[in-house]
Formats: sequence, C-alpha cells, structure tokens
Amino acid sequence: MIFLSTLLLSVLITIALVPVFSTLAVRWRMVDLPGARKVHTRAMPRCGGIAMALGAFVPVLLWNHKEPLVQGWLAGALILVAFGVVDDIRSLCAKWKFLGQIAAALVVIFWGGVKIRTLGTLAPDDFLLPVWVGVPLTLLAIVGVTNAINLADGLDGLAGGICLLIFTCIGYLAYIEGDTVNGLVALALVGAIFGFLRYNTHPASVFMGDTGSQLLGFSAVTLSLDLTQGNTALSPVLPLIVVGIPVLDTLTVMATRIARGRSPFAADQTHFHHNLMALGLRHTESVTLIYACQTALVISAFLLRFYSDWLLLTGYLVFSVATIVLLSLAGRNVWHEKLVDVAGQGSSVYRYLQNVKTKGIAIRYAFPALQAVLYLLLLVICVLPAKVPVYVTYSAPPFGALILATRIWKKEWVPDALRFTLYLLIPVVVYAGNQACAPWAAGFPMRLCNVSFGGLAFLDIAVSKLSKRRDGFKSTPLDFLILLLAVGIPNMPERSLQEFQLGLIAAKIIILYFSFEVLMAEMRREFDHLAVVTGVALLILFVRGIL
Repeated sequence: MIFLSTLLLSVLITIALVPVFSTLAVRWRMVDLPGARKVHTRAMPRCGGIAMALGAFVPVLLWNHKEPLVQGWLAGALILVAFGVVDDIRSLCAKWKFLGQIAAALVVIFWGGVKIRTLGTLAPDDFLLPVWVGVPLTLLAIVGVTNAINLADGLDGLAGGICLLIFTCIGYLAYIEGDTVNGLVALALVGAIFGFLRYNTHPASVFMGDTGSQLLGFSAVTLSLDLTQGNTALSPVLPLIVVGIPVLDTLTVMATRIARGRSPFAADQTHFHHNLMALGLRHTESVTLIYACQTALVISAFLLRFYSDWLLLTGYLVFSVATIVLLSLAGRNVWHEKLVDVAGQGSSVYRYLQNVKTKGIAIRYAFPALQAVLYLLLLVICVLPAKVPVYVTYSAPPFGALILATRIWKKEWVPDALRFTLYLLIPVVVYAGNQACAPWAAGFPMRLCNVSFGGLAFLDIAVSKLSKRRDGFKSTPLDFLILLLAVGIPNMPERSLQEFQLGLIAAKIIILYFSFEVLMAEMRREFDHLAVVTGVALLILFVRGIL
C-alpha cells in the first residue's frame, strides 16, 4: 500500500498546489515573458517546479527519509530548488546556476553515496575507478544531465513527459531489483509530474521553470546512477540510455554552436523541438514524436538491461547518428514540403478528419460509448472486492448526502462534489478489488475487466480529439503517455510485478481519473446521470459492507 499511497499523495499534493503557487507567482513576478526564442505569447507563471518539489518531498519524508541516499537526494534537491526559485524570480547568471548544481551534486555524492565506481565491461574485468576519477566523473554526469533536462524544457509538456518516462523506467527497474529506496523516490516523482502535466500540456497554463527542470534532471541522473552502480547485474550504461534524448539533444546543440564559432552555452533555436517545428510539425506533434523516441529508448533500456555494455553503448551511438542524420536531411528541405502538406490544410486525410469532426459524425457514437463503458466500470469495481473496507462502508452515506445536498441547494457545486467523492473512493476500491477480488470475478471476468480499461483509454482519446466544444477536454501529448502506461504496465513481463499488481492498480486509477475529466467536460453541465450512477455505486458499497 505504501507504493500506491506514495503515488497518489504526490499527485494530489501537486495538483492542489499548482493553482496556489500560480497566483503567488504573478504577485512575486515569477513569470516567463514572451521572447524571440519562446513559443508562448503571454506571461506564464514559473511555479510548477515548487509544487512538484513539495509533491515529491512530502511522501518521501513520510515513508523513507532515513536512508543516506534519500537524505543526500533531499539535501541536494533543496539546494537546487532554492537556487531555482531565485533564478525564476531574478534570472541568475550562468556561474551562479553552476555553483548551485555543483553544490547539490557534491552533497549527493558525499552524503548520499552516489558515485560512478565501475564502467562494467567497458573497462578491464573487475576494474574499479579510483576515487579521484570516480568523483569528478560523477560530478560531471550529474551537472551535465541536470542542464540537459533544463535545456529540454522548451515546449509545453516536453521536459515533464520525458521525465515521466524516465522515472517510470527507473521505478520499474528498481522494483524488479528489490531496490525499495530508489523505487519510492522515483514513484513520488512520477506522481508529482503527473499532477503538474495536468496544467502543463499544450496549451500550458503554468511552466515548471528552472526550479522544476533542474530538480527533475538532478533526480533522474542521481537515481539511475545509484541503481546501476551498486550490487546489481544491471548495466552501468543504462543511465545513458534512460536519459538518452535530453543528453543527445544537448550534445548536438553544443557541437553545432562550436562548429559555427559560437559559445556552446549561447542560447539559440537549434534544439530538436525547434528543428521539428521548423519542419512544419505542430507543437503537439513535435512533443509526441520526441515522446515516442524517448519511449523507444526506455523500452530498450529495460529489454537490454542485462546485455553487454558495449552492445548498449553501440546501440545508443547508432540511434544518435541516425537521429542526427534524419534531422539533417529533413532540415535541408528533403522532406520539408511533404511534412508541411501532411500537417497542413492541403492534405486530403487532414481535410477528411476535419470534416468528420466538424459534422460530429464520430462523436455521436464515441461519447455514448465512453459514457456507457465508464458507468459500467464504476459499478463493476464496486462489486469486485471480496470485502469492502469498513471506512469505505461508513463513508458512503456521507458522500451520498453531500452529492444530494449540492444537487438540491447548490447545483453549481455538483461537479466539485462528484470529483471529491470519486477521486477519494476510486483508489481505495480499485486497490481492494485487485488485492482480493470476489470468488466469482477470479479468472476470465477480471481479465475482461482489465481489457475494458484499455478500451476506455482509447475512448477517452477519441472523444477528446473529436469534440467540437471549445471548452471541452482537449487531447494533448499527455494522452500518449496515459495510453502507453495503460497498455504497457498491465502487460509487463515480470511475474512478480503482476502478482503485486501495483502498476495495474495505478494504471486503472489514472485512466478512471482521466475518463471522468473527459466525461464531465463534455456533459454541458448536466451531471444528473453521473450523480445517479455515483449514488448507486455508493449504495452498492454500503450494502456490501454491512452484509
């Protein structure tokens, strides 16, 4: 239960704090102004990093704060957050940023014990790096990746989504290796990023700022190094694969600047996301494509985690060269016109899809299907648990009374009452049903229920994409990540993870949360049907609990 509570607590804290800090950010002038290298056109609060930091720190402090790694990570992260906040308010010069990054890295090296001790088979057998080599190399790696994630934060949801994939991979590898410490920290960061992406996917309403990007980069390299440099069979090359896209992007940009006779630290528009948008891809298409590339690297890291270090390094170099060559060819107008045609109004496929959306042909079937599947699943998860927890049984009537009272006296509060009820009950009920299901549900019924969640995820994306409502729930690159996790997590090959079912539980909860957001955005403020179904679900839980 500690894993699930860590994930949910970090999500809820971040979601709750982002609006609060957004208001304060305007007052503190903690905003990102539009500019020549910026893609946004209005001042944006740069406070998401503070909310994410608190969202990750709180559950880690509650469950696992006595480990040296955790203490070193927390201390180093706090240094970066402090420097980041000052930077987001007053724009520190480069030397002060590097000072903060070096201080954080030294803390986690000497307090947390994170060091590069071995290069695996890249060096002679059983060769351990001397301290005078290992410490500077670790310092360089931590500072380098911290800056790489910082530089990757150029489009809405880009750095957050990349890091979500990175920490999901780290958390999963830590779990199958039995590394609870790394696993819990990674899971807390996954939850914080999910909560932040609720506000940061295009069009974003808040940015993470240097506070968030440096925190994520520092955490990614720290956890991945600690995971692969201990007593483990995991390849020490894995951290390079896991953070592959940001590292490749940074090295390519710096090499390009040097080749042009400029400082490698001079700001410009030569990052991967800039190049993709210059080719004619839209904001969301560029982000999704980079997500896909990062996903490929993360999957490779998992599948090849026990393979030869030379094979991993060679594979990454081949991937890097192929990526650079493809972008170079595209930048020379080899594919530019084709990409613009596919993405633009001239494409017959694009015109057909726009016609389908405008006439509302598909949404007439997709929305009722979403509504039916979601209502059915809500009722099903209430009858799945072998035993309803006592606190759920006796909390069902007050929740029902709350929904009824708002329906009678304050109708405009009904959506908030429904969200409050569903968001608190769903995690507990899903967890209870997956840990100990009723005898009748074992086997095929449970498998059918699990498959239904995948179908529900597809319907979510279809409805959000096909919606004609301006204020409806819009599909974003976050949908790609949700669909990836929804389909991928339940089908992970490790039997131990399937038995514990943590990933499946988290995927179900996230899909249900996402589904209710899509549904409520499309209901035109007519929530009677949802209120009735929620009431029936509460009644089922109460009756089953007292019997």
